[in-house]
Amino acid sequence: MVAQREWFEKDYYKVLGVARDASDKEITRAYRKLAKQYHPDANPGSEERFKEISAAYDVLSDASKRKEYDEVRASGPMAGGFRPPGSGGGSGEFHAEDLGDLIGGLFNRGRNRGSAGPQRGADLESEIRISFLEAVHGVTTSVEVVGEATCTVCGGGGAAPGSSPVVCARCGGSGSVSDNQGFFSFSQPCPACRGRGLIIEHPCPKCRGTGLENRSRQVKIRVPPGVESGSRIRIRGRGAPGRNGAPAGDLFVVVQVGQHEIFGRKGSDLTLTLPISFSEAALGAVVTVPTLDGSVSLRIPPGTKSGRTFRVRGKGVASTKRGASGGDLLVTTDIIVPSQLDAKQRAVLEELAHVLPTEVRNETKSS
Repeated sequence: MVAQREWFEKDYYKVLGVARDASDKEITRAYRKLAKQYHPDANPGSEERFKEISAAYDVLSDASKRKEYDEVRASGPMAGGFRPPGSGGGSGEFHAEDLGDLIGGLFNRGRNRGSAGPQRGADLESEIRISFLEAVHGVTTSVEVVGEATCTVCGGGGAAPGSSPVVCARCGGSGSVSDNQGFFSFSQPCPACRGRGLIIEHPCPKCRGTGLENRSRQVKIRVPPGVESGSRIRIRGRGAPGRNGAPAGDLFVVVQVGQHEIFGRKGSDLTLTLPISFSEAALGAVVTVPTLDGSVSLRIPPGTKSGRTFRVRGKGVASTKRGASGGDLLVTTDIIVPSQLDAKQRAVLEELAHVLPTEVRNETKSS
């Protein structure tokens, strides 16, 4: 069992108010009394005290845990899994596997402190606006990205033109040095080259040795057919450049699609509002409907109402997935009522009004 830090800091016997040689029954009796007194339901605000009591009982009520706890308390902080041979106390065994987390934590803290090792570049995000038809058919264009980029003078090396970085004499180019801590030896970033393994004696005047500069650059992007507004396209390796040989980040481009003068869109379907006359709606007609690549003929049946939608299959947005069919064109009728009539038109409509049913409002339904 690995000793917990809390074991060094807290006297569980004192928490339960019992002697060190208390019997199991005495420990249980003390726990039940305190648990009832400090239970959060009976005593709001005592959650931490209740947790402390429960933790103490969990250890002292278990024979093996209690024995280990007593040994740890008797031996001090160096007990419970980290007992070098000859240190005294406990079993005198050295459980190296129990030190995994501790060593890892110490090593990582030492390595990260001031480390200038390879660091992947940051991901960037930009936005691009394309037309409705470009979104439907796809387009190859470019997007402007403003931010860190590889220095145009030194090419990212950090050294002034005509010079080159030299291998660090302190670490021999490894980027790390050993720090002897007695029983263990830890590796940490070389303080001379800050973990790079190289030293720039003559820094680039443009980037001052960083290899990076802030500037605007154009990134080529291929927008696939059928993209919708708000979609994000990922371009690998075109984000901010990495440091010390690490790869660059990714660029995410948010696509904004413009409106079309007559077409709308619902996923892979195109939508269209088709104006028709009263006579076409009443008598029926064959009308010409525009599509993205031309036009089609659409039959309007007699008695068509305003707002009725017709589906023209295969005239929507083409699918980019293999084996998948494209969308359709959804045509919704809109009966146009003339706002001005000449004398002849008025006379004809008045005559029509005499022969058509007049109780049309009998068909009115609640909405």
